[in-house]
Amino acid sequence: MAVSEKVRIDKWLWAVRVFKTRSMAAEACKKGRIIINGSEVKPSHEVKTGEIIFVRKLPVIYTLKVKELVHNRLPAHRVVEFVEDLTSPEEVDKLKIKDTAFFTRDRGAGRPTKKERRLLDNIFDKH
Repeated sequence: MAVSEKVRIDKWLWAVRVFKTRSMAAEACKKGRIIINGSEVKPSHEVKTGEIIFVRKLPVIYTLKVKELVHNRLPAHRVVEFVEDLTSPEEVDKLKIKDTAFFTRDRGAGRPTKKERRLLDNIFDKH
């Protein structure tokens, strides 16, 4: 776990377990989902200690602060030594919200009758 002066953003995000693979981290950079200092960065951007990184992994936008630089992937229990999670509780709560737009029916119940359909439309405010 050698600490170094220069680390690419895609490698650092992979090393601190924000993304499962380095290629997924690089793809997120290419798609503009990684923001540092108000601008989208390329996978080759060099990370500096103390930088604030915004990672858009829908539905949540994670806010991370770089404590230290690292080249190799870390065990999960050591990640807190290298990154500080500044994500607001409101953002984290978005993961807990269940989508209420879907209605499930018991298997074998068939299609809803016209009366049931109208009731469902009233519940979900569809007119």
